[in-house]
Order: sequence, then C-alpha cells, then structure tokens
Amino acid sequence: MRIKAYAKINIALDVVGKREDGYHLLRMIMQTIDLYDTIEVEKCELGINIICNKHYVPTDERNLAYKAARLFKETYSIDEGVNINIIKNIPVSAGLAGGSTDAAGVLKLMNKLFNINANNNELKELGLRLGADVPYCISGGTALCEGIGEKITNLKRFQNKILVLIKPPFGVSTKEVYKTFDLSKVVFHPRIKELIEAIENDDIYFIANNMKNLLENVTLKKHKIISSIKEETRLNGAIGTMMSGSGPTVFAFFDDMLKAQMCYDNMKKKYKDVFITRTI
Repeated sequence: MRIKAYAKINIALDVVGKREDGYHLLRMIMQTIDLYDTIEVEKCELGINIICNKHYVPTDERNLAYKAARLFKETYSIDEGVNINIIKNIPVSAGLAGGSTDAAGVLKLMNKLFNINANNNELKELGLRLGADVPYCISGGTALCEGIGEKITNLKRFQNKILVLIKPPFGVSTKEVYKTFDLSKVVFHPRIKELIEAIENDDIYFIANNMKNLLENVTLKKHKIISSIKEETRLNGAIGTMMSGSGPTVFAFFDDMLKAQMCYDNMKKKYKDVFITRTI
C-alpha cells in the first residue's frame, strides 16, 4: 500500500504560553503544500524494516516513521512485521514536517493494511505521542492548530497559491529553537483572527503581507543567510516571504507563475533544495 505524505508550511506561528512539562502552547495556521514523500508499507513476518532513497535518513528507531509503526503495533497488539519504503523528496530538518508527515502516512497505511478501522481522531491521539505536527499531518489542508498541536480546527481551503521554497544547506533542531525562544521578549503576535478572515476571503495579498512566525527571529540570529534568501525572493517578485516552522526553509508567495519560475531559476543557481509548488 502506498500514500503521498505531504509537507506543510506555517502561515502563522504564535507562541502563547508554556506548560509545566516544558512544551510551548501554540496557535498556528498550517497549510498543506504539493511537495511530498511517498510511503509504501507492506506486511512481513517480523520486525520493522525501513529503506529510504536518501542515505542520510536513519532507518532505525531514530526515524519517526519507525516510531509510528512500533507505536501502532503495540497499541493494536499486531504480531506481524512491516516493510516500509520511504521515497524522500521533502528536505529533512527543514521546518516542513517531513518526519511528521511520514509518521502520519505510516499510521494511516497500517490502519488500512491491518483492518484496524481506527477513526481519524484515534489516529491523531496516537500521532500526538510521536510529535506535535503529526495530528495535523493526518488530516492536512488549511487548519488552525492550538495547544501543543492537538486542537485542530479546519479552515476554508487556501488552495492553488503559487510558492517557491528554498532550504539553505543546513538543518535546524526544533528542540534547540524552542529552548532559545523567549516569550517575554515578544512585542507583536501574529494577527491570527485577521489572517483567518483573509483565508475566508481568499485574499493572498493580506496573507503575504501579514503572515508572521515568532520562531523566525530565533533562527535568523543564528543563520543570517535566511534574511538574504528572503530579500532575494522579494527582489525576484515575491509578494510575501517567511520562514516555515523552526526553519530554515523560506517560502515565498507569488501571484504570477512567470515570476515564480524566474525566482526558482535564480535561486537554483545558488541552492540545491529549491522547489516550485502550490498550496493544496
């Protein structure tokens, strides 16, 4: 069985508090984009066996897809094993939920493969035990995610908007970014309510000019190149540009495919991981 595991961007990422266990409380507008890994799962006699087309992706218990398979087997008392093939297109440690979407894909496929028939809410509860982005990746689309990511409200679809993504040649640890983040220094929070209204009105210009990610400054301080990439996309015709998640990937909205293509071509001369895609 096979599934497309889609990446996401954050149109807004707000931090509104911190729990006693150290987890940050968030309000995020998440959006699925047409960049995906392909996940294949089949039954086997024993174990969890992962292969991946990228040599640098771990295929043992460090991989979130492995953890998802193990958790599913334990939860539903499954004795049989699984072979998992990950065809990876989403860059790793990029702020695009690459690991989380793979885990979500494994949960969904194993649910069908073993005829468990767990509903989406049950799968999301399992997903939350793996990571804050996994519940969202199970349902996808355009959504407001709150709490530590478990409270998901579906919004009107903000689809078919042109994007160029650029990932610099390094990864970022989400854990380290949140550790460095200081909520007491935040002056302006994202305008979530107005951004949701703009999504309802399909107003890409308001979105592009008002999207905000509170983690951006943390990663920017360490990696100045992100500011340069953002500036270059603007010079290439982007109507708005921002870092996704904890970074370091920058995404830029365009209102014209020709400008987006020119930006892609120019950025591809400098960076290996550049994508032209759309919201879905």
